[in-house]
Amino acid sequence: MRAKGECLISVDIETAGPIPGEYSMLSVGACVVGRRDESFYAELKPINSNAVPDALKVTGFDLTELGKTGEQPEDAMAKLGAWVASVSADTSPIFVGFNAGFDWSFVNWYFHRFLGENPFGFAPLDIKSYYMGLTGCSWTETKSSRMRAEYQSAKPANHNALADAQAQAEMFEKMVEQEGRTSSARG
Repeated sequence: MRAKGECLISVDIETAGPIPGEYSMLSVGACVVGRRDESFYAELKPINSNAVPDALKVTGFDLTELGKTGEQPEDAMAKLGAWVASVSADTSPIFVGFNAGFDWSFVNWYFHRFLGENPFGFAPLDIKSYYMGLTGCSWTETKSSRMRAEYQSAKPANHNALADAQAQAEMFEKMVEQEGRTSSARG
């Protein structure tokens, strides 16, 4: 299924709202799919004070506190970029996300805004879409709470970006393993 030369990296974020630029990325977590202990985590200073109250309620972050304790966005993104380069080495890093369009939009914006380029390129791999293709389910059945039990993570998502990146990596690993068994049975 996966080409040799690719390094799948599960990424999750927490934000102050629905769109990058207007709202801040507050934390980012990442791990290598298949090697979940190889991980990265950072909390970022907000780029402005815009926030959707429900988003902050979900994340548990306080913008004022993050303004004091979070890393400068350019520093956090430089560290994330260096980590991606180190774990992917001579392979292409592939951004893997659960609802990848949302997470990737912020990560892409932050990489371009603060570093001028995104090491992941322009195409994320979406776990929800992969699941839909694997199972033939409808889009509404791709919510993590509605996915088949055999694909569930042992540690459910809790809105910590690293823990969620690791949980979604585990889910994706199970799907890829199942797809491999299904392909072998067909072949």
